[in-house]
Amino acid sequence: MGVGLWRFILAAFAGVLVFFHGFCSSEKAPNYSFMHQATSAPAISYYDYIIVGGGTAGCPLAATLSQNYSVLLLERGGAPYGNPNITNLGSFGAPFSDFSPTSPSQRFVSEDGVINARARVLGGGSCLNAGFYTRAGPDYVEEVGWDSGMVKESYEWVEKVVAFKPPMRQWQSAVRDGLLEVGVLPYNGFTYDHIYGTKIGGTIFDPDGHRHTAADLLQYANPTGLTVLLHATVHKITFRRRGKVRPVAHGVIFRDVLGKKHKAYLKRDSKNEIIVSSGALGSPQLLMLSGVGPAQQIKAHNISLVLDLPMVGQRMSDNPMNAIFIPSPLPVEVSLIQVVGITHSGTYIEAASGENFAASGPQRDFGMFSPKIGQLATVPPKQRTPEAIAKAIDSMSKLDETAFRGGFILEKIMGPISTGHLELQSRNPNDNPSVTFNYFKEPEDLQRCVNGMQIIEKIIESKAFSQFKYDYLSVPALINMTLNFPVNLVPRHDNASTSLEQFCKDTVMTIWHYHGGCQVGSVVDHDYKVLGVDALRVIDGSTFNASPGTNPQATVMMLGRYMGLRILSERLASDLSK
Repeated sequence: MGVGLWRFILAAFAGVLVFFHGFCSSEKAPNYSFMHQATSAPAISYYDYIIVGGGTAGCPLAATLSQNYSVLLLERGGAPYGNPNITNLGSFGAPFSDFSPTSPSQRFVSEDGVINARARVLGGGSCLNAGFYTRAGPDYVEEVGWDSGMVKESYEWVEKVVAFKPPMRQWQSAVRDGLLEVGVLPYNGFTYDHIYGTKIGGTIFDPDGHRHTAADLLQYANPTGLTVLLHATVHKITFRRRGKVRPVAHGVIFRDVLGKKHKAYLKRDSKNEIIVSSGALGSPQLLMLSGVGPAQQIKAHNISLVLDLPMVGQRMSDNPMNAIFIPSPLPVEVSLIQVVGITHSGTYIEAASGENFAASGPQRDFGMFSPKIGQLATVPPKQRTPEAIAKAIDSMSKLDETAFRGGFILEKIMGPISTGHLELQSRNPNDNPSVTFNYFKEPEDLQRCVNGMQIIEKIIESKAFSQFKYDYLSVPALINMTLNFPVNLVPRHDNASTSLEQFCKDTVMTIWHYHGGCQVGSVVDHDYKVLGVDALRVIDGSTFNASPGTNPQATVMMLGRYMGLRILSERLASDLSK
């Protein structure tokens, strides 16, 4: 029997076991009996698997492994349930201007001057993002080396809980028809698949506008096999080195919200593992805090070196997003990403609309261009004082609501090719590392942005979109208007209104699809095992060499399930061979 067929049979068998067990004993969100505050944890505990990070990959991974083994899932944030800013579609953007220590979003600003965010909540980025659900393309799956049958099963497992067909109303329909009019063909209808042309993708918002997240996948878990601890910040992974050829991960040290230290260790079995699923910032950061990474950087912070692994934190990428805001003479629906144009020119076209970008009334937040989060692009950085921010908030709050009635048409480039790096700022895991993405460093990335902006210009001028555009506002006027929005901390240039290349550079934003830092081939192998050490894996978006599909969250959730099945299958095969 071939190895591939044998692996597929084992995976299928494991999947049947998981389905049957989950069907018999699963619990529904948010009433998880296995979810607790870290303050209730014992000083020392033992598990078969310890997963650091209850995010988009960590939740499905924990749910899958819990069927046959004891699993500890450590999440530094709280639960998403009961927070309307997470749950309600109309509140999208609100968490990004919440700077409290309990916020589900932790703001950071890259060295490039782009304002960004990392998740701090059970469910990870799926609790904060715009909700678009779409799979990676078959070429991506083949290039990574995943088993296509297991990938399909894993996507479907995720989709049964969190994926829905979005309602198509006026704005999104106009963007769809505009894409088709300008030649982004064929029309592929509603599909989760990544196909060239224009399509309606899935969403994690249900028909009532309520978000479903990776945390909901924990309903698949075996309640007796899983422990989820909230507000549990892991400070380091510990290793056994005495008498070992290679360092062996065997435990973690974490602190609860009161600062009390706890230790969790792996039970004595050589196949038990610690799995880091802390995201593209958190995973390389934790490896370095634990002594695995570039020796010079680790020693500079007086951390004991476990293994010199130079590529930890390297090749960080973020897919740049650029957009044009179009004021509408007609009221528009509140919509996030629903339609996408997948072009042959290396760019993806998407759109969002409605007052979620500028909530009405005195609590207006202005979403992605809120001065509350320091976005004052026309003010020099040293002049962005609290007084300047307060003045900007006051000025924007006095604007007529019609100034914010409309939406964005945006483009995101594929890849990208440009990469940067991440460095520790301190030994405190709560502090953001310093990260540089080097947006548009590679000319091909910049050309892809220009290609996308040219398509957006054509959509704005299309017949299909005409009812949502003021006749007197030309495309150059809309570009000038967009240039005045404080979307980042990058200085503006005089020629940005006449040069799409400069416009791309000056108005670059994130779409929160950053990845890298623990990539396959340089930090982990194709089984996601960290090179040079034992009993340690990284399973999340930090391992990606490129962002999958148009939006990665579906694939990150799939990966958690996929690797959970792989691990179950490997252990079953090992037991059967004895």
